[in-house]
Amino acid sequence: MKYNKKSLSKGTLKKLYHGLKKPRLIEEKMLSLLRQGKISKWFSGIGQEAISVGCTMALKEDEMIFPMHRNLGVFTSRNVPFERLFGQWQGKELGFTKGRDRSFHFGTLDYNLVGMISHLGPQLSLAAGVALGYKLRNEAKVSLAFTGEGGTSEGEFHEALNVAAVWNLPVIFVIENNGYGLSTPVSEQYACKDLADRAIGYGMESVIMDGNNILEVYHGISKLAKNIRKNPRPVLVEMKTFRMRGHEEASGTKYVPKKLMDAWAKKDPISNFENFLLKEKVITLDDITAFEKEVKKDIKSALQEADKHETVQSTEEAELADVFKTIDITTTEPSGNKVQMRYIDAISDALKEAMDRNDDLVLMGQDIGDYGGVFKITDGFVKKYGHDRVRNTPLCESAIVGISLGLSFLNIKSMMEMQFADFVTCGFNQIVNNLAKINYRWAHNPNVVIRMPAGGGVGAGPFHSQCNEAWFTKTPGLKVVFPSTPEDAKGLLLASFEDPNPVMYFEHKALYRTLESEVPEGYYTTPIGKAKLVKEGERLSIISYGQAVHWAKDYCDQEGIAADILDLRTLQPLDYESIDKTVKKTNKAIIFHEDTLFGGIGSEIAAYISEHLFEHIDAPVIRVASLDTPVPFTPSLEKIFLPKERLKTSIKKILDY
Repeated sequence: MKYNKKSLSKGTLKKLYHGLKKPRLIEEKMLSLLRQGKISKWFSGIGQEAISVGCTMALKEDEMIFPMHRNLGVFTSRNVPFERLFGQWQGKELGFTKGRDRSFHFGTLDYNLVGMISHLGPQLSLAAGVALGYKLRNEAKVSLAFTGEGGTSEGEFHEALNVAAVWNLPVIFVIENNGYGLSTPVSEQYACKDLADRAIGYGMESVIMDGNNILEVYHGISKLAKNIRKNPRPVLVEMKTFRMRGHEEASGTKYVPKKLMDAWAKKDPISNFENFLLKEKVITLDDITAFEKEVKKDIKSALQEADKHETVQSTEEAELADVFKTIDITTTEPSGNKVQMRYIDAISDALKEAMDRNDDLVLMGQDIGDYGGVFKITDGFVKKYGHDRVRNTPLCESAIVGISLGLSFLNIKSMMEMQFADFVTCGFNQIVNNLAKINYRWAHNPNVVIRMPAGGGVGAGPFHSQCNEAWFTKTPGLKVVFPSTPEDAKGLLLASFEDPNPVMYFEHKALYRTLESEVPEGYYTTPIGKAKLVKEGERLSIISYGQAVHWAKDYCDQEGIAADILDLRTLQPLDYESIDKTVKKTNKAIIFHEDTLFGGIGSEIAAYISEHLFEHIDAPVIRVASLDTPVPFTPSLEKIFLPKERLKTSIKKILDY
């Protein structure tokens, strides 16, 4: 292995050497603890330390890094205290996740580090989001994300690279090509010669480096980062290296040919660099012994400190309390005059109010820029707020959700518009596994709003008509809002921007231009989690939301049925107090929604009433919902699918009971 120290001082060379040795010595101790059963699992980065250490030491301490599960050297190079790392791996309160996540599945913004989730691709989009934040703030900084060669096969890898290239984001994507994805060799993972060549398709630069050569990594990343800070753009870096131990320790390495292991053992990044520094008289054998002794002492002391702490104990109340970030939010009451607005105009007006109130709020979505969105909700926004804050996106739903989360690490609010709620499937992983879980895992609250144009009745067929809110109401960590009136549409959207948690904001397309009512001018908020009684009666309760509220109200008014109609407005969290009140009053309940019947939120509410209000009901709880089929295109079929006509039969049935 050839080393070129260039103009590096002896002090810097020693620092790089010490950086390499620390994670190796910690790993050796962790492998011993794993055999003793004192930690439950370990993903080894032995043989790959030069990548983690070289990249981290090449960046500034205030530049954000997105490591994976073999990047211990990132954490040690950022001087994360040993005792906190050991506490994390042992599930102690001393760690970063209160025992809720293991190994490197955590972040600590105090050290500008954001760890992975088990899905490998999402890290890249998060790093792109931070890079976008740097660019919007005109900060000469670069973010850096790691992935493995296996992760380059995931869709998010391609989405993240594409968006970063289109937007010229200052981010370095590092592929640690270590030969195997668990037991699958690279020959069975991709057909191209070098993964760096994939950058060509995105109009990006790429570089190949020897990932076992600490000086090549350090010089290369330093040069790239310096240049990117001046000329923002993404660069793909392929680090050639090898995984010397199993995917995780239990899997072993029997599937790896011995000759290959022996060949890479000779390329060990630490022993080679150590010999180079000895030859250059930068260090001595005594220096090596002294440093190893010092680090081992620090490890022993940190482990003793971690051992003082018990494994995390908790309560049901405490666990539930951390699903959402809780803060005191004061409701802003309307103060202006009321004007007639359509449902769609109320949403647009809310976005304008939010943009005026939050100078760094960023809106993202397909065609929302100069075109104004497919529904024209953001028409004219680019002229008023500029392209930086109203951003057209490629068809990369997952990457854009990830970028939204990335922006939140810099406390930048964002809104993403799913062009249709149906398209959310393409961003599902980021929403349910990253956005939803991150506050519970390590106390970061992503203030992201995702707008979801949903609903049928417009003859749009199975891919533009779904009410898919139930996919998200069962996912802890997401708030779900579904207003039925223009006034609530505006107030709840503004409240969503004030809420520190991720909000899935559903809006019914069929109401956009068919529903009009008085809406207060100016800024106001409608509380999330509070239902509204829109009609009062004594004979039964109809619990509903979205367009179904209007179907229920119109029918009851037309037939003179004295019903309580409760508009839930928020589906997560549910307003159980209002549900209790109306059911105890009328003693009969219908849950009515446009979503399909099986597994819809009506099932949850019906179960709640049966369990908690059984003594107050005089008839079976009835659910009225759409058929359990995809949404058909032809209007005659869609009429059969939708639950509007079935409500009449159900009302008669429950009143006659």
